[in-house]
Amino acid sequence: MNTPLPVGALVRRWRQHRRLSQLDLALDAEVSTRHLSCVETGRALPSREMLLRLAERLEVPLRERNALLLAAGYAPLYPERALADPSLAPARRAVELILAGHAPWPALAVDRAWNIVAHNDAVKPLLGLVADPALLAPANALRLALHPQGLAPHIGNFGAWRAHILSRLHRQVETTADAVLAALMAELREYPHDARDEAPAPDLGGVAVPLVLRVGGQVLNLLSTTTVFGTPVDITLSELALETFFPADDATARFLTQAA
Repeated sequence: MNTPLPVGALVRRWRQHRRLSQLDLALDAEVSTRHLSCVETGRALPSREMLLRLAERLEVPLRERNALLLAAGYAPLYPERALADPSLAPARRAVELILAGHAPWPALAVDRAWNIVAHNDAVKPLLGLVADPALLAPANALRLALHPQGLAPHIGNFGAWRAHILSRLHRQVETTADAVLAALMAELREYPHDARDEAPAPDLGGVAVPLVLRVGGQVLNLLSTTTVFGTPVDITLSELALETFFPADDATARFLTQAA
């Protein structure tokens, strides 16, 4: 059983993770370097307000801000509720409207670990390509994409798509220090792939990422984009992302429209 770290050690770990010196963080958070040093060494307990200010400057995820507050003896600030919770009904309805409104193009919603929590009808034909039903219970978007019994055999630009997914997941792990995501990334790296096919995805300025998918003899050229909620105060919503796909050519648009 792991012993919880004291709040000072957690602050120091996040500061070092962000590659900031004590002086950098102290100046940014408008506290003295001496006081910050005392907080990190456990000689001083930060106030609730100071702790939240440090967390904001360090861009600590909401889930981990609660951990900081608990370590300092304060009540957690940010609620965590399942998306099915009645109190999140307005947000859930908004997600459903966005997904439905994106049809006939595929769109799905994923949680912090990339588990699919909702999708529109246009995603169903893609899930039908999965050879191993165990991958669908529960369905993890990244596992489905790279697993040899998932969508991997149907992806025409698999090397570029794999490189995109792993690069993106690596950035998430770097940002969040999330052990769940780190374990997922390690798992995905172990999936068999052709090491010779590691070409990066074409640069579209970070706006969208191309995906070439073979469905029923039809080659679909898609562009993928991701949307997150702007200023959520709920952990569940802060970790929710919408993955939407657009047709990159007329043939793909016609196929998806007819499939709908």
